[in-house]
Amino acid sequence: MKYLLVLLVVVIAVGIWRSNRRRAEQVARPAAQRETRLQPPQDMVACARCGLHLPRSDALALGGPAQPTYYCCAEHRAQGPA
Repeated sequence: MKYLLVLLVVVIAVGIWRSNRRRAEQVARPAAQRETRLQPPQDMVACARCGLHLPRSDALALGGPAQPTYYCCAEHRAQGPA
């Protein structure tokens, strides 16, 4: 009877341990999926002053919407094209 009680305690302990491990994996899995999710490609533009290529969303534009000139920083925008 004593061995049956010890076996029951061990089975319950293993069950609790496995359920906690599954819960931790489920919490960690969505975070890992967010990191590996691919970003859509971005349009790249070249700085008119130094030629550095950078995403259009990070570039500073000067000029009209039809034909803007892109710069990598405010200093290059102030200096104008090379």
